[in-house]
Amino acid sequence: MDTTAQASPETLRARMVDRILATQRLTPAVEDALRRVERHCYVPDAPLVDAYAEKAVITHTFHDGTHLSCASGPTIVAAMLDALDVRPGQRILEIGAGTGYNAAILATLVGVDGQVTTVDINSDVTAAARRNLTATGFPQVRVLTGDGAADAADHAPYDRIIITVGAWDIPYAWWEQFVPDGRLVLPLRWRGTTRAVALTRNGDHWKSDWVFLCGFVPMLGQPGEQKTILDPDGLVALHHDMDQPIDVDTLHGVLEREKSLLWSDVTVHGEEPFDRIWLRLSAVDDGTVRIEADQRAVASGLCTPAIASRSPALVKGDSLAYFTIRRTATPGRWQLGAIGHGPDGHQLAARIIGQINVWDRNRTADPELLVFPTGVPLPDSTGGKMILKSGNRLILRY
Repeated sequence: MDTTAQASPETLRARMVDRILATQRLTPAVEDALRRVERHCYVPDAPLVDAYAEKAVITHTFHDGTHLSCASGPTIVAAMLDALDVRPGQRILEIGAGTGYNAAILATLVGVDGQVTTVDINSDVTAAARRNLTATGFPQVRVLTGDGAADAADHAPYDRIIITVGAWDIPYAWWEQFVPDGRLVLPLRWRGTTRAVALTRNGDHWKSDWVFLCGFVPMLGQPGEQKTILDPDGLVALHHDMDQPIDVDTLHGVLEREKSLLWSDVTVHGEEPFDRIWLRLSAVDDGTVRIEADQRAVASGLCTPAIASRSPALVKGDSLAYFTIRRTATPGRWQLGAIGHGPDGHQLAARIIGQINVWDRNRTADPELLVFPTGVPLPDSTGGKMILKSGNRLILRY
């Protein structure tokens, strides 16, 4: 008999932490903080079971229905906090106040000698976070309303900065607010995919030592990604970065052009992640983008990406190829492939197959990321794929 609905908050919280520990290691300090801070008190309008389930709880939305703020799923919260490596007595800046839950855990980690400042651009979000933090015994957390890239500078320098909204770039203001050995954890977006990344200062640049799949509400005021509709009915779109030389006019109607279908010899079982294929593509091919297909496009066969809402694709001129999958004769297993359209569609699909094969040789490898501010010279020995941001150059290398 399922007793989840009747379980106490303490029982549900213990189950939540045990579930997280089944998939990843946590430091004793982070585990203890997760067991102590009452997550349900930060999402009072959500059912108790939802507060501790492995799901994001939406707390604020725009008038058009898009999400403004939410309580992120417990696993990504725990993973990012663990990667942040918070120590007692440190000064912490959080950008993206959310419900206040993350700030409460940070305050628990830094202890009475530390300081936590959380900033959000929306006053409704910060007002709710302030209420929640005060009600749960964390009045010492500083809650500010403003632009997280600049409005917390008066309380710098910080030992750690954590970003809990999706960032397309890293404002230089964050660099200036750090101690020399500071550590930054954020959801960073490039080539249509988002990864939580832990970065440390390494002289005049940032260097990663941790990469984790995630999804976050995007940060306001960072326009870096563009959207192009491919078909007359608006059912299929590409999401691409502003530094990519994509001729959007030549891509209209591309799905009606000659089609190539290629299959690799690589298969996965139904629960096995294959998101690192996207990372591989972004680290070698400047044409890497995200394709998004409405279910009506999938049902009609117009466009059938592996995951309809978000799959990697490659673009070159008037041609396109995207990642796809199909069931195999073996129950529970799927074959990985690519579909191309246009005169270069077959070549682009073959490139995707090539990176599927590279991924297959080491399915858990993540790239190292280097972030150099614009104007900082790159060492001659710097290798890897460069991606241009507004104020930085992102280098990916394996």
